[in-house]
Amino acid sequence: MSTHPDALLKVDSVHKFYGDHHVLRGVSLEVQEQTVSCLLGPSGSGKSTLLRCINHLETLDAGRITMGGETIAYEARDGLMHERPRRAVDRQRQDIGMVFQHFNLFPHFTVLENITLAPNLLKRHSKAKSRQLAESLLEKVGLADKRDAYPSSLSGGQKQRVAIARALAMEPRVMLFDEPTSALDPELVGEVLKVMKDLAAGGMTMIVVTHEMAFAREVADVVVVMDSGVILESGTPDGVFTDPEHERTRDFLRHVR
Repeated sequence: MSTHPDALLKVDSVHKFYGDHHVLRGVSLEVQEQTVSCLLGPSGSGKSTLLRCINHLETLDAGRITMGGETIAYEARDGLMHERPRRAVDRQRQDIGMVFQHFNLFPHFTVLENITLAPNLLKRHSKAKSRQLAESLLEKVGLADKRDAYPSSLSGGQKQRVAIARALAMEPRVMLFDEPTSALDPELVGEVLKVMKDLAAGGMTMIVVTHEMAFAREVADVVVVMDSGVILESGTPDGVFTDPEHERTRDFLRHVR
């Protein structure tokens, strides 16, 4: 794989095991700033695990991941890689927003409180600054009128939009989306994808695991196809969807179109 010194995020020969199961098999990937990378592939191909490794929700068994030239979660000492102290990892995570399949909102907090909690605690923002930012983000995701609502009163699509606003409140350099529409009823998918399209248009760097092929084709700068823990191929949406290199890619696309 060619390397670019200006890549914001670099995944270099990453391996991950769960017991005897080799989930990631030497994955390498580069993400340029202000681009959208969509990860496609069958269930179990390692897409979500890769996202979790980027955000250090999973440890690495080999390889390294860097952002802005800094190794995420590990540092070299005495010729070996050692996990950074938790506080240092938490600081790095502030630059990496993540939106999961399920919304993980605190049910006993209002929408506004869910969004302002992390900036208050981790970034030491004043309550006024956090509130102002949260209200601005709620406007952006079309939920300004839900600031005082509790999650139980929201639809799935609304909860996911709040989850996106909550991640954005930390002002990350990159946003990771792990199949953000897979838990939604079909009629609610569009409202979440619209927010994501708006983020992409605004220049947010995004890595998206998705089965929404139309979204990937329309929004992605780079489409990455994974299977059995390896990257089969990557390229422009037009290249991958119109003229894929691998028969396994062609087979996958035939089943999801």
